[in-house]
Amino acid sequence: MRILHLDTGREWRGGQRQVLLLATGLRSRGHEPLVVVSPRSPLHQRLKADGLAAATISMRAQWDLLAVRRLRRLIAGWRPVIVHAHDPRSHSLALTALVGRRHGIPLVVTRRSTLRPRGWLRFGPRVARFIAISGAVRDALVTGGVAPERVSLIYPGVARGADVGRRDWRTECGWSEDSVIGGVVGQLATAQGLGTLERITGAVSDDVRNRLRLVVLGGPAAGHMVIGGVAAFRAGYVHDVHRAIAGLDLLLHPGTAAGLGTAVIDALALGVPPVAFAGGSVSEIVESSHSGLLVARDDHQAFAAAVGRLVTDESLRQSLAGAGPARAERFDPAYFVDGVIGVYRDLLERFAV
Repeated sequence: MRILHLDTGREWRGGQRQVLLLATGLRSRGHEPLVVVSPRSPLHQRLKADGLAAATISMRAQWDLLAVRRLRRLIAGWRPVIVHAHDPRSHSLALTALVGRRHGIPLVVTRRSTLRPRGWLRFGPRVARFIAISGAVRDALVTGGVAPERVSLIYPGVARGADVGRRDWRTECGWSEDSVIGGVVGQLATAQGLGTLERITGAVSDDVRNRLRLVVLGGPAAGHMVIGGVAAFRAGYVHDVHRAIAGLDLLLHPGTAAGLGTAVIDALALGVPPVAFAGGSVSEIVESSHSGLLVARDDHQAFAAAVGRLVTDESLRQSLAGAGPARAERFDPAYFVDGVIGVYRDLLERFAV
């Protein structure tokens, strides 16, 4: 199968990691993926490094007509059997690029947001199948009017080696050996995410504040700083994210809008207990008080208290860490890739009728 993938992301986040994992899995199973990406994006660099086929198109907006024209030419020349859009901007661009084609090409859209969909054009029948990355995302699509048979639930895969090693943040940042290293990953490294983090760290006790150190993975690199009175280090884009997460003692995931949160799965797999808000997709990943700690949504005081428990109670950290890898097994990459291939085959059979 020749599958054309679209991803407009300019940063390295969970979505881009899933595209790379899927393209790698498709190629290993004898299929032919071509990934269209933004120029100079981290995903483009990783695709080239791994020898995977990629094309670059500058995709600046959801209705970028110049990008659409280039995409139409690429589709006409390369002739994929399926187009797969992996983010909202590429969703809109793919819809426009496929308008008027005499022979319909099935459009697959990966949906990560738990917000209810809006817009008949974008969520209408021209999208042959939505891939929801969690039950919460699937429910939001169906509640928003998408027919259940047009939604497939496929959890993301988490690729990891048997022994990724651990990045030594204490030595690298000059922190004391008795420091407890907490981490924040990806979208939470934005200004809004850091604002939430400041409210949480500002509510921890003085004892916790003195021991806790934060590492921010993603966003711009800014070196040492202080977040809510807690010493922190902004590492920026990190190539080997698994090794970086493995070097943490706990993961802080105070996000509420993400579809699933692959960083949480990574943390579980690597034996790093997460703290997160309950509800939505994260509750499908973490078993509270067994593999991590969940607190009421938007309750920053409760989140701070949960962080404090993990900072001050080493035995609790170790207990939660030990349960993480088994919980993460349900997100094996093979399940993810095979599930997506199943969607492709089903659509090709339907469109051939």
